[in-house]
Amino acid sequence: MSTAELEKRLWQAADQLRANSKLKASEYSAPVLGLIFLRYADLKFEAAKARIEKQIGTSGRRQIKAETYQAEGVLYLPETARYDYLLDLPEGANVGEAVNKGMDAIELHNAELKGVLPRDYETFEPEVLTSLLKIFKSMLTEPSGDLFGKTYEYFLGEFARVEGSKGGEFFTPESLVKLIVEVIEPYHGRIFDPACGSGGMFVQSAHFVERHKKNPGREISIYGQEKTDDTRKLCKMNLAVHGLSGDILDGNSYYEDRHKSLGRFDFVMANPPFNVDGITKERLKDDKRFPFGLPNNDNGNYIWIEMFYAALNAKGRAGFVMANSAADARSTELEIRKKLLAAKAVDVMIAIGSNFFYTVTLPCTLWFFDNGKRGTPRENKVLFIDARDIFNQVDRAHRDFLPEQIEFIGNIVRLYRGEEPEFTLDERPSTKKEFEKQFPKSKYKDIPGRCKAASLKEIEEQGWSLNPGRYIGVDESAVDDFVFVERVEELNEEWAGLTKEAHTLEDQIEENLVHLLEASHAA
Repeated sequence: MSTAELEKRLWQAADQLRANSKLKASEYSAPVLGLIFLRYADLKFEAAKARIEKQIGTSGRRQIKAETYQAEGVLYLPETARYDYLLDLPEGANVGEAVNKGMDAIELHNAELKGVLPRDYETFEPEVLTSLLKIFKSMLTEPSGDLFGKTYEYFLGEFARVEGSKGGEFFTPESLVKLIVEVIEPYHGRIFDPACGSGGMFVQSAHFVERHKKNPGREISIYGQEKTDDTRKLCKMNLAVHGLSGDILDGNSYYEDRHKSLGRFDFVMANPPFNVDGITKERLKDDKRFPFGLPNNDNGNYIWIEMFYAALNAKGRAGFVMANSAADARSTELEIRKKLLAAKAVDVMIAIGSNFFYTVTLPCTLWFFDNGKRGTPRENKVLFIDARDIFNQVDRAHRDFLPEQIEFIGNIVRLYRGEEPEFTLDERPSTKKEFEKQFPKSKYKDIPGRCKAASLKEIEEQGWSLNPGRYIGVDESAVDDFVFVERVEELNEEWAGLTKEAHTLEDQIEENLVHLLEASHAA
């Protein structure tokens, strides 16, 4: 069966078992992902074991140690952590306890996983756990890192969908991550995500490197921070399933800069929580990660935006997901935005349509910084792309991008940068033909309704807005395709942001009046 069919059948089997257990999805997800991880590790271990024993011969088998496997890039599995051992336990044995002990044994022999693997297996009914072990053994039979990586990502996505808002904390839709990676092109260097969730940005960066015929283990270094420890563990497991390792630390990125990020990174990628309030700014006032000052509004968007900018080195690039309202925010956020533009950092803004997330229906904007554009012909320009009409309808409530759509948008950016377009989807030659029809001779041009390279002067004339809709205009031939509901959603979000700002100003005015009255009475 195809990978997609296998993923679907695995999920249906696991979800059916969840329905027959007393556990909620949020309690079920990490242990199930741990079993997928264990099955993959077991297959790789058995393949390496056969290979090593063949090389060493019968006489040398006693000399094989954990380090022998680790030198082959394989996790060492003690006897009590191997799949067949767990499945061959005698009837009546405590399977949950045995799996927990197996996870303990793996961490004991593989220091990079210390404190990471799930330990909740005794909460499963024994028959449910045994059924899961059997299903994964019968359906996952090849030690292919790509297959297991995709299966793991698929399960992450499905758990995010089932868990709703909680799931959204650890999972960014794969197609959005792929588009961010396509635009910032992380060929080589240090990659940082201070809101790393389950590590999707890192995994897709590694896939990008592999696609360009390089070894990600040698080309990229991974640094992440995550405030939720359970999510940090998911990230570490996700990296391990994909044969990657990284320095993933716990900590609240608002207040803790565990990686000493200032000016350190070649690439920053993130999907931070939108519109967070209640941040204690007093704790941030002397923090050098906010070179343009802190916003007055009780909203964390521009705190994240400055954090990403400050982490970049002199040639660094950043790509991140942001609420639409941030592109037009007023007051101190406008002043911060003007300083970002004056620093020649903002490079590309892409408007994304609604329904790309499992947890919210609202559209969003992808922001991109590039410190390396200074001194180039695009130093005083920003590329705006409207991709709201580009999507694949997965089901009634969800959308994503097809590979050719990601390639199309990425190629617009490449032309704008003076780079050659990439056409890696050889089975779809029409993609290249359609792209060259819109951009003859592979030269960038502004296209009404699609893209516009606006000058800083034009941006100033628009009140320093970074909303792509202000610049791109309308494709007359596509007026009939205007999606009324999406535009209403966008306006509603903008109205909510302005209303919140108005309430903040009202509070400030009231506070100032109180101070004035107190001062006059004192006089």
